[in-house]
Amino acid sequence: MTYLDPKIKNRIDEKLKRLNSFRPLPELAVKKIREQFEIEMTYNSNAIEGNSLTLKETYLVINEGITIKGKPLKDHLEAKNHKEALDYLYELIAKENKPTISENLIRSLNQIVIQSIDKEWAGRYRNSSVIIGGAKHKPPEAMDIPKLMDDLMSFIKQNKNKLHPIELAAIVHHKIIFIHPFFDGNGRTARLAMNIILMQNGYPLAIILKNDRKRYYNTLSKADKGDLDSFIAFVAKSTERSLDMYLKVLTPAGKLKEKFIPLKDLSEEINFSSKYLNLLARNGKLEAHKEGRNWVSSKEAVKRYLENRERKR
Repeated sequence: MTYLDPKIKNRIDEKLKRLNSFRPLPELAVKKIREQFEIEMTYNSNAIEGNSLTLKETYLVINEGITIKGKPLKDHLEAKNHKEALDYLYELIAKENKPTISENLIRSLNQIVIQSIDKEWAGRYRNSSVIIGGAKHKPPEAMDIPKLMDDLMSFIKQNKNKLHPIELAAIVHHKIIFIHPFFDGNGRTARLAMNIILMQNGYPLAIILKNDRKRYYNTLSKADKGDLDSFIAFVAKSTERSLDMYLKVLTPAGKLKEKFIPLKDLSEEINFSSKYLNLLARNGKLEAHKEGRNWVSSKEAVKRYLENRERKR
């Protein structure tokens, strides 16, 4: 079964191929972009769950050890824990290249994420029912969690060579959220587990942005009802954004032909409104990624979109 739009899949596969052509990646460049991604992911993943630290404050807490006045201790601990979980993830990938996704690994990620916040339940499955505030989905009963997690491991084993890595990563992400095996840290644990699958297949960290929180939850809700396509497309877009950022850093200046600019500026150079370009970007039809709150793309990407549209007619 295929969930990803073939055009999006081929486009992402081509970008991964370009990234792989630079391997072994320059150590200094990788170190710099990895540090940037770790701060970005820590900030965004925690912010989605209500953490009040800004991106800059997250950097100061993690890299400078500074305490931010007026911000809860819990928010500081969440930042440090998440950074530690990412370090663990990178070490795992470097050591094993393709680490096996197991219940123990998922438990370990959760244990690190909430270790200094709820020591008693860090890495342990919940033993009672929970209600997710603002969500329609009611997680399964606690007694069903061991069986559901065992089923998840079987699903990964059966589909790791059948599904595209992005499809598998997104579905595993959703299943962990759906099962909600822990009292706390389920979202962060799911996003980390998703990235293990992506990284072991050569992709950089895929970051779910805080600014996309509403769409993130909407597509997860659709997945709860059986519509996986929307959520997988959402994860694919996040993955493509990371690939674009890596390629932008690694491509020699002389070969970097495409200039990515905000859609509002791009619309002034071509015969499309920024509103229409935004719609194309959100639907995955136009190669684009987010920088902060703004979608950015290039004239070359619009040209490729038009060529594909003409071929369809």
